[in-house]
Amino acid sequence: MPQMSPISWLNLFMLFSMIFMLFNIMNYFIYFSITPKSKNLKNININSMNWKW
Repeated sequence: MPQMSPISWLNLFMLFSMIFMLFNIMNYFIYFSITPKSKNLKNININSMNWKW
């Protein structure tokens, strides 16, 4: 197998870096948070647990 020239290693590194960055950007922006659509949020009872040590 012939040796790769340094410019080929640089191109390969750039290619994988761009793929990695695009993958991370896509994962960041594709995430949709689930927000409640109802406006009756005041009716939700939250039981707080106060620990008395």
